[in-house]
Amino acid sequence: MRNIVVLDACALIAYIKDEEGADIVADVIDDAEAGRVVLLINRINLLEIYYDLYRSKGEAYARNIMHNIMAFDIRLVEFTEEIFFEAGRFKASYKMSLADSIAIATAEIKGGELLTADHHEFDPIEAAGTENIRFHWIR
Repeated sequence: MRNIVVLDACALIAYIKDEEGADIVADVIDDAEAGRVVLLINRINLLEIYYDLYRSKGEAYARNIMHNIMAFDIRLVEFTEEIFFEAGRFKASYKMSLADSIAIATAEIKGGELLTADHHEFDPIEAAGTENIRFHWIR
């Protein structure tokens, strides 16, 4: 069985903006293209990327980047009832953004590791060691 990797918005934004850690994200995208991993992103987290790009560079740029992202072998995960309740649990249990609670819930439910740079949100969860979540830090 191939490993499952769930993209957090900050990881894909780092890749798009060629920030620190972009090379790690590029390697994971290459692994997905080669069939070595299954790469997922929740549709809500993709929306987070879209509105960030829209706000900073405009609609045409944001739509172009979305088109390019969708050409990669990244599978969209819908915001299901199961993810809804698990994201709510994470949001209530830990101090984190709504989008990050969705990303981590997606990783947990899909049995994947979360590709992220967001230490502020996820370090407390990793340190607690009480959740069944694996993190792949890009920086």
